[in-house]
Amino acid sequence: MKFGPVAPADAIGGVTVHSVRQGALVLKKGTTISPAEVAELTKAGVKEIVVARLEDGDVSEDAAAASIAQAIAGHGVDVEKAFTGRSNLFAAHAGVLVVDREAIDRINRIDEAITLATLQAFKPVVAGEMIGTVKLIPFGVEAKLRDAAVAAAGPDTMRVAPFKIKRVGIVSTLLPGLAPKVIEKTLHVTVERLAAAGAAISGELRVPHDETALAKAIRKLLDQGAEMVIVFGASAIADRRDVIPAAVEAIGGHVEHFGMPVDPGNLMMIANAGDVPVLGAPGCARSPKENGFDWVLMRLLAGIKVTRGDLTGMGVGGLLMEIVTRPQPRVPSQTDGNSNVAAIVLAAGRSTRMGGPNKLLAELNGKPLVRIVAEQALASRASPVIVVTGHQNMEVQRALAGLDVQFVHNPDFASGLAGSVRTGIAAVPDAADGAVICLGDMPMIDAKLLDRLIEAFAPDRGGLIAIPVSDGRRGNPVLWSRRFFAELSKVEGDTGGRHLIGRHIEAVVEVPVEGRAAFLDIDTPEALASARGS
Repeated sequence: MKFGPVAPADAIGGVTVHSVRQGALVLKKGTTISPAEVAELTKAGVKEIVVARLEDGDVSEDAAAASIAQAIAGHGVDVEKAFTGRSNLFAAHAGVLVVDREAIDRINRIDEAITLATLQAFKPVVAGEMIGTVKLIPFGVEAKLRDAAVAAAGPDTMRVAPFKIKRVGIVSTLLPGLAPKVIEKTLHVTVERLAAAGAAISGELRVPHDETALAKAIRKLLDQGAEMVIVFGASAIADRRDVIPAAVEAIGGHVEHFGMPVDPGNLMMIANAGDVPVLGAPGCARSPKENGFDWVLMRLLAGIKVTRGDLTGMGVGGLLMEIVTRPQPRVPSQTDGNSNVAAIVLAAGRSTRMGGPNKLLAELNGKPLVRIVAEQALASRASPVIVVTGHQNMEVQRALAGLDVQFVHNPDFASGLAGSVRTGIAAVPDAADGAVICLGDMPMIDAKLLDRLIEAFAPDRGGLIAIPVSDGRRGNPVLWSRRFFAELSKVEGDTGGRHLIGRHIEAVVEVPVEGRAAFLDIDTPEALASARGS
């Protein structure tokens, strides 16, 4: 291919390499020069332009891109018409993208003029999703290079394996302390995962965390026609001889591999019962966040066998995300226990629902509500006790006179609860492992409940958020590990950190409570009258 500057009269048949702008003339890059363009260039006073011109034995960028794209497209791949040296490839249907890495590398090594890029191998895709692109760098290329690229493409260099498995059986094992709503949430998350592949739960069983009971459950689901079985254990698999792998082998199944170099997802078990895959799900599979379980699940749903070699080859790139339930390097070891917990009392609100008076200053049994809350915090293991003020700052401080509390002022108290949360978190000492956030209008909260939350708070075992719960309903106060302080420092509006609980459900430890204490906030005159009456 010829390339270089020429006079307009000598450019006929060439393609402009750069856009030309001179006076009223605008000639776009990639324009093929004809006598009409020569006349316009001459009129505009352009003396020279840079063009590319194909020679004998060359093919145009579009022709080369189209040929290579057609050569690599396998089953389930649609090829777009080439334009400006680019031919894009799209998924013809939903499935998992399978690529021949060696063939793609061979094509990209033929010449710098030819490039081929794809999505990550084994990525789940939907119909119409762009999965690859062939791009020719110059305006043309020697035909022999194009032919070499076509020859380098093996059968199905790129293909989309359609999802095949539609019926998935689920077994959840049970142990004391595993809340039913944890199982319900797991099922909800699993339904959404399967829906992306057009699959659904065909049967769901809950049995004791026992080898015999689990083996019977797996066999029952297989007899019902399940094409895959997923086991969510109440306790993580700790060894090949543990309950879940032992149950698979008890029905004549075979454990292909236990463990994987993907984090989260380390404790994954892949097994087979005849031709049916059986997965021992890691704990992270209860979360909707991407983890190693997703990598394996989607391949299997597309009928792609996952071998021990496939799993052991996932280490590079297998560190998927920061795992909040585990200690992180930036958290000093001395601040990853549960011995140092601060208390934050939110006392900045305007009491708008009270119709005028500040509810925090209203008295119950002869004491302002906010003083009752602060005294209980002081009587607990929490230290220090930080009180966030805002509306009627000085009045609130006077109501707490004589108490060993630290005051911090939230000047943005009118914007909502989040501002006070941010202010309180910023005041927690660096040595604190966490902070329990108390509402100043909940006088029924006592020191015993705060101490129970602190006792349940167990960072070394993944219990990073402690919440009082009654009949499945979550109350206040909530104890947060320091690991969430950065996120709490960014909350907005009037909801505090509630949305973070749903985001990090795997880090929640529930503390059963009785009565109304964790749910009674006094924010109306009627609520105050009721509290005084009781």
